[in-house]
Amino acid sequence: MHRRTPRAAFQAHPLAAALALAFSAAGFAPPALAQASNEAGKLQTITVTAERREENIKDVPSSVFSLSGEKLDIINSSGQDVRMLSGRVPSLNIESSFGRAFPRFYIRGYGNTDFRSNASQPVSLVYDGVVQENPILKGFPAFDLAAIEVLAGPQGTLFGRNTPAGVVKFESVKPGKKVEGYGSISYGTYGTVNLEGAANLPLSGDWSARISAQVQHRDNWVKNTIATAPTQNFEGYDDRAIRLQALYAPTQDFSALFNLHNRDLKGSARLFRANIIKKGSNDLVDGFDPEKISTDGKNGQNLQNTGGSARLSWNLGSGLKLHSITGFEEIKAYSRGDIDGGYGAAFLPSGGGPGLIPFPSETAGGIHDHQQLTQELRLESNTAGPLGWQAGVYLFREKFAIDSFDYNTLGGGTQSGLATSKQTNNAWAAFGSVSYAVSKDLNLRGGLRYTQDQKDFSTTAIQGSVNTSSGLSANTQDSKLNWDLSGSYALTPALNGYARVATGFRGSSIQAASAFGGQTQAGPETNTSYEVGIKGDLFDKRARFSAGLFHYDVKNLQLTAVGGGSNVTKLINADKATGQGLEFNLDAYLAENLLVTLGGSVNDTKIKDPSLAVSGCAQCTITNPKVVIGGSTFYKINGNALPQAPKYTMNLTARYGIPMGAGAEAFIYTDWVYRSGVNFFLYESVEYTGKSLLEGGLRAGYSWANGKYEAAVFGRNIANQVRAVGGIDFNNLTGFINDPRTYGAQFKMMF
Repeated sequence: MHRRTPRAAFQAHPLAAALALAFSAAGFAPPALAQASNEAGKLQTITVTAERREENIKDVPSSVFSLSGEKLDIINSSGQDVRMLSGRVPSLNIESSFGRAFPRFYIRGYGNTDFRSNASQPVSLVYDGVVQENPILKGFPAFDLAAIEVLAGPQGTLFGRNTPAGVVKFESVKPGKKVEGYGSISYGTYGTVNLEGAANLPLSGDWSARISAQVQHRDNWVKNTIATAPTQNFEGYDDRAIRLQALYAPTQDFSALFNLHNRDLKGSARLFRANIIKKGSNDLVDGFDPEKISTDGKNGQNLQNTGGSARLSWNLGSGLKLHSITGFEEIKAYSRGDIDGGYGAAFLPSGGGPGLIPFPSETAGGIHDHQQLTQELRLESNTAGPLGWQAGVYLFREKFAIDSFDYNTLGGGTQSGLATSKQTNNAWAAFGSVSYAVSKDLNLRGGLRYTQDQKDFSTTAIQGSVNTSSGLSANTQDSKLNWDLSGSYALTPALNGYARVATGFRGSSIQAASAFGGQTQAGPETNTSYEVGIKGDLFDKRARFSAGLFHYDVKNLQLTAVGGGSNVTKLINADKATGQGLEFNLDAYLAENLLVTLGGSVNDTKIKDPSLAVSGCAQCTITNPKVVIGGSTFYKINGNALPQAPKYTMNLTARYGIPMGAGAEAFIYTDWVYRSGVNFFLYESVEYTGKSLLEGGLRAGYSWANGKYEAAVFGRNIANQVRAVGGIDFNNLTGFINDPRTYGAQFKMMF
């Protein structure tokens, strides 16, 4: 690929200066984390692998966002899980109804609210080169990372199926021969401990190794007011993860990177709180106390995940390089909770509460016998000419069993139902892409990928019964050809314009039959996306800037119609959904020691299917048009925004350092994330419209010995905004909340 030496854009092109000042004033700018360079007051070049090769982020003709360094370290220091990344880059939202175990990713408002253990998502997570397909795998902790990249828009050519909304890539710090590492410990509110460390291990010869680990603990901080309940305290956790890497590099022409990792999580399941939303509004009820709950169900969650990979690379000569990535993952998980969120029931002589509890519901879900195997072979050109290309094949196999339990809360919590579903997913793909530097300023790229995806699914009722009206087994067979075409043009040596058209698809999904409803199935969905933008360095690398506009059309959108008064959860397809908007980001040194980053997005999403109607909630106030079908009431959702899709997001960080001499520095750092309101479900209702949320952090500290040691105090959610961030569409106004304000202290040492 053609590379240019960065120069000040303003000196090279007056139009670039005018554009940059206009966008900066409006808060528009580049998709990347600002990082200090070795030269004070300047940003270092950010290298990404969004297109499977290392290149300058400004040369990638698509929306790519990167998180690394201090910004990533700070948000990870207070015991949070991967949901901490939500809103940290434009258009990224992450939420969960399972807590730490099962994050759901959304990019540009496009995601999947499905809570089942075999649910697929249109946002793929790739950790150290291996796709993490099952949604439980996506929660592996983020620690000792070189960078996190967020690729917005379809990635169907280079990353394959189930990426029509985008890809989130985690890349660990690789082993090195130099003895170095770090250790970090923080302690805060609710007895929260975050212990993290990594070290390169001294090995002889052509080997090097690195061990990384993280231990997170939080005490139970929510007290049950029901003294006879089986679980008295909630919201604590012990989350441990370790990663061991070994690198073998005998020559410059061959390397082999091996990875073994493990996670062990024990703690509370997501805490559902009955009737915490005030009827007729989306406010929390008067007197709501985050540290108290009244529930009579049992609560608990455990998860084990073990995996490994081998990443091999050969320089074959003659301008060819071959890569092989082999991955293996397995998980075992169990999560149990009180779905009605309260105690008792309205039909009992003693009643129930808090608020109306029409009937109790206590369930659990588990996954076992899970195995995921992946293999990719990719051949790429390795020359300096104008033509570059890569081609490869990809194989995927996953199998697992899902257990769905029911419990009799009023009968002492005894098990009253069990159904086990088994799924096998086999897929293969062949892909290729090419880039060509037409001139020193114009670079064109394009790619193709053919995929076949097959699922086999069956359910067995072991205790109790399930609805057999739609059968208890199904299989799907999908094939798809995806493509993309993009180009970048150098407006100046430091500022590029780009355009991209791309497609992606998500394979068919199957949902198990239950006692309340039959098995359902949704066919494959496809997405076509269009985007244009600019990105580059400004003011002699004292600022970095980008802005982009996008539009996408999803056909045959898979949706999960959850619960409602009929208590039936089913898969459906909408004819179409659209999304459009803009993304922007600015990283700038406003002074030599003052670094500010600002980013945000506008995402306008709509479901477009005039005939599509879904069940409504039992107690809430629905604002969509009502229709009666077969004697039952449904609500039309045409024109509604996609669920959990905030229209506006914004993020801001600012760091001011005060040199203290002799390699010491005092500093203050603040970070803020805002998202506008969201629909929790497919229909629109007063109660289940989540309020806008603004969460901020503040950190003050002192480093010495040229950054070898650092001590700091911090606060998270310092404005203490407590909001319902999700709900249970069941028999009352049950919801769950974000974490309240916390604070603590951290010490970090480099060696």
